[in-house]
Amino acid sequence: MNLNQITQVALQLLTEFGLKVIGAIALWLIGQKLIEFVLRLLKRGFRSQHVDATIVTYLVNIIAVTLRVILVVALLGFFGIETTSFAALLAAAGVAIGAAWGGLLANFAAGAFLIIFRPFKVGDFITAGGVTGTVTEVGLFTTYINTLDNVLTIVANNKIFADNIQNFSANPYRRVELVAQLHHSVNHNEAIHLLKERVSQIANVLTDPAPDVEILEFNLAGPVLAVRPYASNDHYWQVYFDTNRVIRETFGEAGYPVPEQHYAITR
Repeated sequence: MNLNQITQVALQLLTEFGLKVIGAIALWLIGQKLIEFVLRLLKRGFRSQHVDATIVTYLVNIIAVTLRVILVVALLGFFGIETTSFAALLAAAGVAIGAAWGGLLANFAAGAFLIIFRPFKVGDFITAGGVTGTVTEVGLFTTYINTLDNVLTIVANNKIFADNIQNFSANPYRRVELVAQLHHSVNHNEAIHLLKERVSQIANVLTDPAPDVEILEFNLAGPVLAVRPYASNDHYWQVYFDTNRVIRETFGEAGYPVPEQHYAITR
């Protein structure tokens, strides 16, 4: 075989390989577009059936991963690679990865249990895994939570499932818990009456159940009042701050002295 023949064969092989590469790129791009189209259709179909957003996100993530794996196998078949061998290799790799990254599988399993048992859903305000905020997504391995200071925090599903979960959105209202310190000389019955009246007038404070104002404890400065109005979840923080303001204004307008600690020294 002379040089010209070698060159022609090389050019033919390179042309075939180049066409396959171009075809593979086209197949990948088209496949990605089709996957995105299918996922959009699924989301639209789930929403039309009023399926919960938490379940929709979880199912769409699983389907997206599955379709992309199928696309990769199809690309390997396009290049003439034996896909059955690849499937066996992929299964073996999955076992090896699962053994090495057991935590990843634990997070996946925990995510499945979170979907099944539904301790919370997207949009709920929770404390889980040491993080407090609003759930924005429950993923395959992690849950996305927006904290009160608007920081997106990603928490491993297994950490959430293995710990206590507080769902503040599960009940229609919450109790605001504050305290008010009184001076020894203040008539506590009068202070309780004034606070109950003023706190009841705060916007978005519930009348049923009515606000609680009672003596919580005593310290060296005097009686300590527990001030506990109730509010819906949406208005909790507004009521919290307004109640603090009302305590200060009420005691100031009544002319109550500033609390101070008293000690009795005997000889």
